[in-house]
Amino acid sequence: MNVLIADKLSDGAVARLTALGCQVEMNPDLTAESLPEAIGDAEILVVRSTKVSAATIQRGESLSLIIRAGAGVNTIDLAEASRRGIHVANTPGKNTDAVAELAIGHLIAADRRIVAANRDLAGGEWKKKEYGQARGLKGRTLGVIGLGAIGKATALRAQALQMKVVGWSRSLTPETAAALGIGYCETPGDVAVLADAVSLHLAATAETTHLVDAAFLAKMKDGAILINCARGEVVDTAALKAAIRNKGIRAGLDVFENEPAGGVAEFADAELAGLANCTPHIGASTDQAAEAVAEEVVHIVETYKFTGIPANTVNIQEKPVETTNLVVRHYNRVGVLARVLEVIRTAGINVQQIENHIFAGGAAASCTLTLDHALEPEALAKIKTAEHVIAAMLK
Repeated sequence: MNVLIADKLSDGAVARLTALGCQVEMNPDLTAESLPEAIGDAEILVVRSTKVSAATIQRGESLSLIIRAGAGVNTIDLAEASRRGIHVANTPGKNTDAVAELAIGHLIAADRRIVAANRDLAGGEWKKKEYGQARGLKGRTLGVIGLGAIGKATALRAQALQMKVVGWSRSLTPETAAALGIGYCETPGDVAVLADAVSLHLAATAETTHLVDAAFLAKMKDGAILINCARGEVVDTAALKAAIRNKGIRAGLDVFENEPAGGVAEFADAELAGLANCTPHIGASTDQAAEAVAEEVVHIVETYKFTGIPANTVNIQEKPVETTNLVVRHYNRVGVLARVLEVIRTAGINVQQIENHIFAGGAAASCTLTLDHALEPEALAKIKTAEHVIAAMLK
C-alpha cells in the first residue's frame, strides 16, 4: 500500500509502516493547495493540520483511506470522502492529556496575567503592583462545556487545583455529573452564569458554530475567564473582542476562526492576539501526544491491511436505513452466496452489510445480510431451495 504522510509523523511510526509492507512518502511541507497535485497513487493519506479538500479527494484515484492524526476531522471534506467510498479515520483520545494540560495552562495564565506581565518586562517595565492583584483559582468555579475525554481530563485537573467544576454536554445527565464529582447544568447558558471561568471542549459542527456568542458572553460574570482549546468556530470572535473590552473578559485561546492551516504562516488577527493570551493551535503538540497519535495511525493502517476495515472510522453509517436481516445458514461451498446475492439483485434489493461466519471444522457457515427492503416470500423461497443452503430466514 502506498502511504502519503502530509504532515510530521515520528520516524518510529514510519519504520513500523514500512515493516507492514507500506511504501511511505513523507512530505510535511504540503498544503491544502498543493496536496491535490501530490496525492498521486497514494492509497492512504495521513494528515494532522493539513486540510483535505474535495479537490484532493477527487484527484486521489487510488485513495481509499484518509487518517487524521488527531481527533477532529473538520479539516477533511467528509461528504466528498463518503460519496466516493473512502474511509476517514481519526485517533481519538491520544492527545487528551496534552490538550487538557494546555487548557489549565491558559487558565492559570489568564488569572495571573502571565503573558501581559512578561510583555511589560520584555519592554523594560516592572509592574509588580498591577500584576500582583490576581484573584486566584482555589474555590472558584470552572465551567466545562463538552465532557468528552478532554473535557473530563480538564475537569479532573481543575479539581486538583481545588476548584469547583460544573459542566454541560449533550450526553451529560445529573447521574453522570454526580459520578464525575461535578455540578450538572441543563444548558450552556447555565454554565456561563455560574462559572468564574469557562473551558470549551466541543467539536466543530453546525450546532456548535458560534455557541459562544454575544448572548452567551453577556451571561458570563464581569472579569470571568474563557478558555478555548477546542475549535475556533465555537466562538464568535467579534463578540469575544467586544466582551473583552466591555466586560473585562479574560481569554486564553489556542484555536481561532479561519486560522492558518500550515505550521508556518501569517496570523491575520493581531488585534485578538493583543487582547487575549494566544497560542498557535499547539494543544496536541507534545512529544507524548505525538508518539501516542503515531502509534494509533500505525494501528489503523494495520487493521485496514488485515481486515479491510480501518479502526476508528468516522464516516460509516451507524445504522442502516432498514433493519431487515436475512440469515442464511449454508454449506461452505463455492458459489452459494453468489446465488443468494443474485436472487437479491433480481428482486431489486440492495445489500447494505454482509458478514459470513465459518463454523469449526469448515463444513458450514452462517451469513447475515442487512437489506434495505424485506424480501418477498417468492424470493425468500428461491434462496431456501438453492443448492447447499441449509436454511434461510428474515429477522
